[in-house]
Amino acid sequence: MTGRLPVTLPPLPGELLSSWISRHADFYAVTPSTMLRHGLPEAVSLRAIDLSLTKAQANQIAEMFGVSPKLVRSLSFADAPKVTHRFISKSPMQRCARCDHSAADPPPILRSELQGWRITCLHCGEPYQSNTTSDGVRGLAPYRAAARRGETLLHNHAERGVETWFAPLEIARHLLMRRIPWPPPREGDLWRYRLLGAIVPDFDDILAKETAFPFSPKHPILPLNIRPALLAGVAIIDRAGPPMLKMLQGHMMGDNKNRFVMATDHFVTPAIEWGPPQQLQLI
Repeated sequence: MTGRLPVTLPPLPGELLSSWISRHADFYAVTPSTMLRHGLPEAVSLRAIDLSLTKAQANQIAEMFGVSPKLVRSLSFADAPKVTHRFISKSPMQRCARCDHSAADPPPILRSELQGWRITCLHCGEPYQSNTTSDGVRGLAPYRAAARRGETLLHNHAERGVETWFAPLEIARHLLMRRIPWPPPREGDLWRYRLLGAIVPDFDDILAKETAFPFSPKHPILPLNIRPALLAGVAIIDRAGPPMLKMLQGHMMGDNKNRFVMATDHFVTPAIEWGPPQQLQLI
């Protein structure tokens, strides 16, 4: 195969670029890698073009499919802030029961199914269900309204480049740093205490039941059933302002505190102008 494809399939709303290319590969009975290299001989992987598509590559793919480069880029994460990449999974994590396309062969993959800041379907608003467990978005009822606001903040940051006083995706990452509770617990492992628990106390109760918690600022995609806590934490800090960062600094010690201070002190220094953190209504 060379040049423009004789038949092209329209992408689904919100479909991932690699998914669209893979559906063409199935149509032409070739491997996805073969289809990709038909338009991009130098391409490394489908994952790479989802995350780091260049303008030149978008132009080449657009020529192959007979569409606009703008459409091609909209199917990737190329225009999202780099911090977004930590919140993008390698495979679908969640699905919408109402918008389910799993009956298709091959099933398409939507961009939102890989996004670790989503708890609701971008297309119909229904709560997502997990792809790996029976868990959905449930529990944490007092924080649901704040979680939806946090989801909107992260979506606007990742997809629209909307800037706030502190980037919501960065807030989310920092809330997964470890904290030192006071007074220190007589029993229990200190890894169970994260900054998020200082503003969403129910998160401490969640981690008290866990035997491990492999999530951190480097790996911030939480399971769907506890993700609302993190989103609520983002919304709470965004509304309360820099004084809450100063409060969180007091929950840390050592190198961990130094890293947090270095990342946030330029917000905290003028925070006196904001006054004390606001008491928020969560419902």
